[in-house]
Amino acid sequence: MRNLAQVKTGGWSGRSSGVDAERPGPLTSRAVAWWRVMLCTVALLNLVLWSLSAAAQTHRPGSGAGAAGHAQLILSAVYVVGCAFRSVLPVYDIPRIVLIDSRLSGIFIGRSVATVAELCFAAQWALMLHRIAAASGSTLGQALAWAIMPLIVVAEVGSWYSVLTTEQRGHILENSLWGIAAALLGTGLWVAGSGRAQALYPFMIAWCIGAAAYAAFLFCFDVPMYWSRWRADRAAGRRYLKLVPGIADAWQRRVVSYRWEDWKGEMLWMSLYFTFGVWSSISLVYGSRAL
Repeated sequence: MRNLAQVKTGGWSGRSSGVDAERPGPLTSRAVAWWRVMLCTVALLNLVLWSLSAAAQTHRPGSGAGAAGHAQLILSAVYVVGCAFRSVLPVYDIPRIVLIDSRLSGIFIGRSVATVAELCFAAQWALMLHRIAAASGSTLGQALAWAIMPLIVVAEVGSWYSVLTTEQRGHILENSLWGIAAALLGTGLWVAGSGRAQALYPFMIAWCIGAAAYAAFLFCFDVPMYWSRWRADRAAGRRYLKLVPGIADAWQRRVVSYRWEDWKGEMLWMSLYFTFGVWSSISLVYGSRAL
């Protein structure tokens, strides 16, 4: 079994494949075990909340906004289910660390699910901002709405680059672009106003605050974290994978670990992502009913 400390410090060259299973035992952290229970519970709660939003959307009176509202519902469904999948089977991509020894826990599968879910989430942002801006006659808001999806597509490419090569620079790009997209969303909402739908005021205030907080978190926590990891890898002389071998490695290799040292850097952002991130997606479904 390959030493997990090598994986953590960048000593792993990434050339081997297969499963290194660290079974729960003396190295199991109670905090990590309880964290997984929390993630599973939140996943169930989120599915219930989405179901309630679907029921509310289905029984709403017919209106011209029905098609866009149902689009929000479908996009949110993909995001909520994707996040539930990742909550039940958490992965730490670059060192190939997982909690559950299953093919479904594979890094390639997890990243694929995340990509589809995150593109749907970004589409929710863009759709809602465009509708609000159009209702308010804000050309700036509409332009910002059109800019969101291209940014997130490039962000996903950056994420895949990091996952396949194990080099952190792609994650720096990814999180920077998500932060910029969140800032554009908040700016667009602020400039556009609610136009004709006063019922959207509480949602818009919450979305603006949430977008600002999300961008601040990314630029103050996530981007510096990945930057420091990249610098540490360079200082350690870490060797990165090429893209094609990286695909095979991401498909085959996983290290099962419940160690606090392996997960502590991922637990905060994952916890926020699978709670507030999902709740914001569901709120966009409810908010679409006011337009």
